[in-house]
Amino acid sequence: MSRIHGQCLRLFCFPYAGGGASIFRTWPAQLPRGVEVCPIQLPGRAGRLREEPFTSMRSLVAGVTESLLSRLDKPFVFFGHSMGAIAAFEIARQLRRERRCQPAHLFVSGHRAPQIPNHNSPVHDLSEPGFLNELQRLNGTPPEVLNSPELMKLILPMLRADFTVIKTYAYAAEPRLDCSISAYGGLRDNEVSREHIEAWREQTTSSFSVQMFPGDHFFVNSSETLLLQALSRELQILL
Repeated sequence: MSRIHGQCLRLFCFPYAGGGASIFRTWPAQLPRGVEVCPIQLPGRAGRLREEPFTSMRSLVAGVTESLLSRLDKPFVFFGHSMGAIAAFEIARQLRRERRCQPAHLFVSGHRAPQIPNHNSPVHDLSEPGFLNELQRLNGTPPEVLNSPELMKLILPMLRADFTVIKTYAYAAEPRLDCSISAYGGLRDNEVSREHIEAWREQTTSSFSVQMFPGDHFFVNSSETLLLQALSRELQILL
């Protein structure tokens, strides 16, 4: 893990499927001074509700990479949870291909290493009742949203699009990244095991660490304080 030597560090944060920039609203107050939290707001939600959501990882990576280029004038790192972890990883590889630059560090959370195939059933193709049941099982959508027909009608297209991005993602082998990687997982995550998290080691030529947190797949919310403490310690080393 290389040091930034006192410069401001931009932390670009990539949300999970169905999530938006608001997931990270409390982070600036809980992370070290000198860290500029930059949440990524994908189309199809909040202030970008009228924009068509991405339906493939390729289009997501191309669109977000283009939007980031003007903000890479300072040292930067990526954090992504679940879908956001793969997005952060693929955008780091895209930047290496296009701009010959990489984040100083990559934080990946709540997702199996990309080289491990995902054999789970395709969620995005389910009927509406089946899709809603799966959202409830995953425990990432607030009950007040799930129980509101008006809200669900508004966000269902975006949710299906995000799950399409995940399920149609196809990993392609490339040389390992040179940036260090920290991989986080949930101790009660039935979707992603510790072995899945540890397999991220294969994606870096630099240092690698694993930390597991109390909670299920959405420990990023339920164990937010512990997660941000761990993140703060690692960011402090970079500053």
